[in-house]
Parts: sequence; C-alpha cells; structure tokens
Amino acid sequence: QLNATSFDVKSDVDALQKIRDMGGLELVMPAAFAATGACDDALFEGRTVVDFPLTGVSIDLPTGLAGTLHAMTFSEQIPGPTLRVTQGDVVRMTLTVPDGEATPHGNDMHASQVTAVPTFGAVQPGTSKTYCYIAEVPGVYKYHCSGVNV
Repeated sequence: QLNATSFDVKSDVDALQKIRDMGGLELVMPAAFAATGACDDALFEGRTVVDFPLTGVSIDLPTGLAGTLHAMTFSEQIPGPTLRVTQGDVVRMTLTVPDGEATPHGNDMHASQVTAVPTFGAVQPGTSKTYCYIAEVPGVYKYHCSGVNV
C-alpha cells in the first residue's frame, strides 16, 4: 500500500509506472548507527536511564533428556533477561564476566544499532564493560553474545 492507494503487482498494471504516477517512493531508514558515548555524555542528559546489568557466565543446564549442557549465558538464563524501555530512554548496559570464566563474553544489542565489534568488543574474565545508547527505534529486539571479536 502506497499513499493510501493499493494495487496488485501481479495484475496487468505496470507497477513502476503506477509508483511514478503516485509521486514515487520515499524510503526512510534509521541511521546505520545510533549515537553513543560515555555514559556521562551530555547527549544523555535529562533522559531516563535504565540500568541493564548482565553477567556472562557458563553454567551446566539440565537438558531434560540425558545429562546436562554446558552453556554460555547472560545472568545464568537462556534466553537472557528481558530489557524493557520507553522510546527515548538511555540504556546503560554493563556486562560483567566473573573471574575464572573460561572465555570472554561480548554483547550485541540490536536495538542499540551499534556494531558490537569494535564498539563493544570482548569482556575478559574478571572485568566489566559498560556502554550507553538511546533507545530510539521502537520494536522488539534480540541481544546475544557478540562472538567475541569475530
């Protein structure tokens, strides 16, 4: 549906001509990357800040069939905890990887529109990393381990 006018592309109507006749299409896409910065950046002043602490840790999970599965998790959950914010809020995500964890963890939050590597990158065992972004685009988004600098 374009400009409240619909047409069947499979009909004998020349779809491209119909689009031209209606004044063309304007495709609007969000910026490739959202604005980010240090969490005390002036960009974030006056906005609600939602803290989202995660722990990257491996645990043994029962499979329900036979034995257990050794899994990398966020805060010992699969899937990880749910983050709910209002458009315009600042998300302050902190990932902590406990000392003694076998491998680094990363975090790729699709809603942030920020590439995890190199913006976020790997969090080594025994360390934490925090980044902030403005929740600009409404929707439901996934987050996952960023593949640790892959």
